[in-house]
Amino acid sequence: MAATLRRLHGLRFLKSTPALNLQQAKNLSSATNWANSHKKLIGAVGAITGGVGALLFALEQSVEASGTEVHSPAQPWTHRGLFSSLDHQSVRRGYEVYKQVCSACHSMQYIAYRNLIGVSHTEAEAKAEAEQITVKDGPDDTGNYYTRPGKLSDYFPSPYPNEEAARAANNGAYPPDLSYIVSARKGGEDYIFALLTGYHDAPAGVVLREGQYFNPYFPGGAISMAQVLYNEVIEYEDGTPPTQSQLAKDVATFLKWTSEPEHDDRKQLLIKVIGILTFLTAIAYYIKRHKWSTLKSRKIVFVPKDK
Repeated sequence: MAATLRRLHGLRFLKSTPALNLQQAKNLSSATNWANSHKKLIGAVGAITGGVGALLFALEQSVEASGTEVHSPAQPWTHRGLFSSLDHQSVRRGYEVYKQVCSACHSMQYIAYRNLIGVSHTEAEAKAEAEQITVKDGPDDTGNYYTRPGKLSDYFPSPYPNEEAARAANNGAYPPDLSYIVSARKGGEDYIFALLTGYHDAPAGVVLREGQYFNPYFPGGAISMAQVLYNEVIEYEDGTPPTQSQLAKDVATFLKWTSEPEHDDRKQLLIKVIGILTFLTAIAYYIKRHKWSTLKSRKIVFVPKDK
């Protein structure tokens, strides 16, 4: 037995190993090694991301500052609030402005008469509006096309049969479709309002071609659309004074609705989400306090056994 122990001692199987100090133990930790090796990498990525974001913001500001158009001022729209809905009376008046003024040149091919129901018109009123147009339909049982009065499923008619006809009637300029114009233009309804009310005489040094007009809010300042909104250019059904600013405000609100038909529904859903989350947060807090009260208030005492 003694000989066996001597042999094991010679092989250092029973030799004591000096204890590791704290620094050596830390060096053996894989988590610590990972944190040290990746900390600089994460910091570098964060710095690069912040620098790229700042560069893009600076370039955006510089492009806006170098533009030739005047930036549209922000207007106090009633629907700008977090929980504010569209002014549906203004939407209805804006539809009148579009119908009597804008529809002569601009189409709204993505808006149907049925979309007006519950927003600005009743079903009977929307049906009456649709019946005022004539739609080419068919073929019938004999293979012929025919015309019929419009119905709720029909979309707003286009003033021109095709793009070429639209350009020919407007000195080569193509009037854009207005269905989503507010979402398609920087500034949204502020831009629409400023454009419709911003016509001025061309300043000295600005040369306009035949059929162009000066509007500082339009890129380049030269626009092919003439001023179309004047005081009392139409009469509202509800008796609202049809000033130029009122007409522009109403049609901009109407175009805001056509660009975002879900505007009011989205804000109603936000109210519901906030209410539900508030209730669930209160319930979760109460359950947490109830379930963890015994653990957080317990006291652990060591009681040695009697010898």
